[in-house]
Amino acid sequence: MAEEAHGAAHGPLDQFEIHRIWELEMFGIDASFTNSALWMLIVVAAITLFLTMSMSGRAMVPGRWQSLAEAAYGLIAGAVRDNVGSEGRAYFPFVFTLFMFVLFANFLGLIPFSFTVTSHIIVTFAMAAFIFVGVTVLGLVRHRFRFFTLFSPPGVPVYLAPLLVPIEIIGYLTRPISLSVRLAANMLAGHTMLEVFAGFVVAMGIFGIAPFVAVIAIYALEVIVAFLQAYVFAVLTCLYLSDAIHLHPH
Repeated sequence: MAEEAHGAAHGPLDQFEIHRIWELEMFGIDASFTNSALWMLIVVAAITLFLTMSMSGRAMVPGRWQSLAEAAYGLIAGAVRDNVGSEGRAYFPFVFTLFMFVLFANFLGLIPFSFTVTSHIIVTFAMAAFIFVGVTVLGLVRHRFRFFTLFSPPGVPVYLAPLLVPIEIIGYLTRPISLSVRLAANMLAGHTMLEVFAGFVVAMGIFGIAPFVAVIAIYALEVIVAFLQAYVFAVLTCLYLSDAIHLHPH
């Protein structure tokens, strides 16, 4: 009956539903292979194929695909250098991998009848939580107890510390929430709007010219947002790394 109801009424949020492809239970835990897991594998495969094909025929005068790969490399290398400094080189592969995964997940999610992995808060939060824990461990290993001076901004009068230190701590602890919600909310809202306007085009038939133009405009905007959200995710990761390495609050 649930399947019949689902088939009878198709809503704009149905595109975000997770479906089991291969049911699997391990030790009482549902470990089924889902459409979300499938699209994560597709994202990884697409990135691997893109970078392999781009770099397989390296030339002094780069072709289209090599230029795109080098542009992505240069963009993230510049972000790491500008925000973390020379010490950030060791973390470039991690930041670049994050950027490419989010970017391809966002772009592939724009293909009709695909699945947007980054529209799910559990996916974005898992990445954000991993970054948060990794950066915190890095800061503690490098600075030990000096790491906690990150929560006390330099030059702050002593009498303001009881007020500002808790604010800094709360701001630090909410980093994975803000980082994950920003990405997931943008993907969710944009794709929902596309689905709504696409429904207007179908419902209005030949009179759906205005909604069709709106769909094209929104789609173009979504392409830009997909890139910007991946870049923002990478830049914020660089800023968090900078805090852990230099103890300079931003």
